[in-house]
Amino acid sequence: MSAQISARKFGLAGGVCTLLGIGLARFAYTPLIPALVDAGWFSTHAADYLGAMNLLGYLIGAALAHRATLRFGTRTTLMICLIMTVASFYGCALDWGVAWYGFWRLICGVTGAALVVIGAPAALARIAPHERAGTSALVFSGIGLGIMASGTLVPWLVHQGIAITWLAMALLASAIAAWSWLAVWRHLAPLPNVRTGLRGSAGLPVLAITLVIIAYGLDAVGFVPHTLFWVDYIARELGRGIQQGSIYWILFGAGATIGPLVGGMLASRMGFRAALALVLGIKACAVALPLLASSPAVLGISSVVVGMMVPAAVTLTSGAMASLSTPARMQQLWGWATLSFALAQAVAAYGMTWGYQQMGTYLPLFGISAGALVVGTVAALIASLSRVD
Repeated sequence: MSAQISARKFGLAGGVCTLLGIGLARFAYTPLIPALVDAGWFSTHAADYLGAMNLLGYLIGAALAHRATLRFGTRTTLMICLIMTVASFYGCALDWGVAWYGFWRLICGVTGAALVVIGAPAALARIAPHERAGTSALVFSGIGLGIMASGTLVPWLVHQGIAITWLAMALLASAIAAWSWLAVWRHLAPLPNVRTGLRGSAGLPVLAITLVIIAYGLDAVGFVPHTLFWVDYIARELGRGIQQGSIYWILFGAGATIGPLVGGMLASRMGFRAALALVLGIKACAVALPLLASSPAVLGISSVVVGMMVPAAVTLTSGAMASLSTPARMQQLWGWATLSFALAQAVAAYGMTWGYQQMGTYLPLFGISAGALVVGTVAALIASLSRVD
């Protein structure tokens, strides 16, 4: 039945997975942190830790996603993840305390990661190879679209109340999740399950794969300050208010919407691994910019460039995994890369949240993240020079 579905529809359905799993479930919370604190729902410490709770869920989801498809099938797993991710938005509309919120932030982290690990390969593995570049851009554009949606909707809706904000996002999530299921995922034909491990696959370039996975994990450390603390840093630490913070978040999202296209263009010229090294190097410089100045121009450049490089790195890592493996192995290897990302992201988020409590400033965190990205750049560069024959 999958053969009857166009590459464009697969790309859009995969884009729904990244939009829900990362763009909304993950990033919609960031511009809400100052409002949650100001409204008295949570303290600053609790709001930051709830953000980190989502990253813990992302780690769990990345670890379990591939095994879930082997046990329940891709179609059933996607259906469950879509339902639970949408349900989390409705759950967060209720001010029932930290434990309640923590549960739903954890759940949407688990199911959001699974949507990304399963949805992207499910779309890309079922289309012709020559259509994968354009389809991949559609799949990962969901990240930037989610950031843009949260950055434009949240500041406008938050004046109506936090509950109204969550409910509006829940209705949007319900509509697009329903479309993806009815139009694509319920018709999904199964692919043969691959249960062999990396060592059992002759010819796989283990060194290059390992280096790309390491680079992707370090990329996660590099993007934590911008994706978890950026709005709060501008709104409260710099004292410029939630409206200004939200403007820079919209700029971040604007960069993210074109990030997959930028990544695809670079890959076509340089190859996936070399392009990944370049993207991580640029990202390191952009993450470090707040250490130099806090002028509107510097903050704007940092927002746009880091936003652009976030989905570009995701697109390039996914492409690198595909180029280093067979289509049937892509979900497993992409799952391992996502697990590396999720583990590094969770550790960095909890560590940086703790560090902020001790130091009372976000600035040192940008330096730590920039350093991690420099190391990731080196790993990706070595991977690009490694023989894969």
